[in-house]
Amino acid sequence: MSEVINASQTNTLENPVLNPMSVYDHEQVVFCQDKATGLKAIIAVHDTTLGPALGGTRMWNYVNELEALTDVLRLSRGMTYKAAISGLNLGGGKAVIIGDSKTDKSEALFRRFGKFVDSLGGKYITAEDVGINPRDMQYVNMETDFVTGLPGKSGDPSPVTAYGVFVGMKAAAKERWGSDSLEGKKVAVQGVGHVGEHLVKYLTEAGAKVYINDINQEQLKKVAQEYGAEVVEGDALYDLDIDIYAPCALGATVNDETISRLKCSIIAGAANNQLKDETVHGKILLEKGILYAPDFVINAGGLINVNSEIVGYDQKESFAMTENIYNTTLNIFKISKEKNIPTYQAANQLAEERIAAIGKINQKW
Repeated sequence: MSEVINASQTNTLENPVLNPMSVYDHEQVVFCQDKATGLKAIIAVHDTTLGPALGGTRMWNYVNELEALTDVLRLSRGMTYKAAISGLNLGGGKAVIIGDSKTDKSEALFRRFGKFVDSLGGKYITAEDVGINPRDMQYVNMETDFVTGLPGKSGDPSPVTAYGVFVGMKAAAKERWGSDSLEGKKVAVQGVGHVGEHLVKYLTEAGAKVYINDINQEQLKKVAQEYGAEVVEGDALYDLDIDIYAPCALGATVNDETISRLKCSIIAGAANNQLKDETVHGKILLEKGILYAPDFVINAGGLINVNSEIVGYDQKESFAMTENIYNTTLNIFKISKEKNIPTYQAANQLAEERIAAIGKINQKW
């Protein structure tokens, strides 16, 4: 899920858009532009074998359009695998809006984006992601019905996402230490936004010793005071002697530089695409004996939550389905051990098997 497409690679390709789409095997990519509102966005539909593509919209101040394209392709592919391995009848999609979420938002921009989403006729269903809040999605909803996670419905998926990460972490503890208790375990949570803060809450209640790290100093201070977590500044986090590293911010934090510094037994967090290059870094983690709980498996609680809005929202049912992440994660570890393959590869195989099986009876959405 984490293969990186960079500028030097695409310069040698005949088409810098269609070729990356082919690498990730995407069905459709829509580029959206509107001068009047300043909107620049990309919607990526990866695979609709299992159902309509669902995935949030991220607003980020990307360096350039190529960086935005790479991100949306990787994220949308991850959503396909996340839905498949969670047993949901959904495909994978994602959208990115290029801009500063603190200064570039407007009602008009989000309503124009909503029109682009609506033009896909339900093939893509959007929701919140990084840089987007419920009010933004309400503006989008003014122009299209293909929106989930709205206030008054399934609402903020963060608590459910964090719970899935928590039970996935417990499964990793069971695999590594023979007990899924996290009491006394030292856990470093990188990123204490909505999901990270809820994860800190679950960990604290479980008796873990929690270290936290974030670029948002105000949020960092708030979480530290509320849960008694210890603040670790900057990249010193990678040098901590800990049991579990939980990346809950942006992706690619498990890379050549950090793997050599990490002193942990388990990596289990909420961030998407944690391995900068899954084929390289997944193998290194296996060789080093660091147990990696694949991100798209354990962070699927949010998707499970918004899916329940589509089929008829029931919060108890969402948490019950999310609880099953524990068993799925243990199964992945079992396959990884039996075949001596990285855990991400075992997870990919399970997701691809379901897509292939359902593909025999389903057309694309």
